[in-house]
Amino acid sequence: MEILVTVLIFIACFFLVVLVLAQNSKGGGLSGNFAGGSTQFMGVKKTGDLLEKLTWGFAIALVVLCLGINLLYKNNVEDNDGGINSVNVERAQEGNKLMPKAPGEGQEKAPAKNDTAK
Repeated sequence: MEILVTVLIFIACFFLVVLVLAQNSKGGGLSGNFAGGSTQFMGVKKTGDLLEKLTWGFAIALVVLCLGINLLYKNNVEDNDGGINSVNVERAQEGNKLMPKAPGEGQEKAPAKNDTAK
């Protein structure tokens, strides 16, 4: 499920970039090139409205997908006892069990010496 949402996020990002580049800016955008210069295909106002609506739609879809994948990952972490499941983490935890204890760890204190002789 996470892979599907991730792919949808990449698709939304791609189309969002294309739509932003196609919009008219101060010097004209790619939409001027599609219209053939002075010839208007759909009219400047209608093309601008369509591109703007599509841009907002993909931007909102991107935000919703990002929030959705965040919830999916949080649910998976809770299902896995809240820990990170990794081969490297497991090896490190096994290595800690095999390492020798530090000096003095787990040992009783030595009895204090009596200095009765003066």
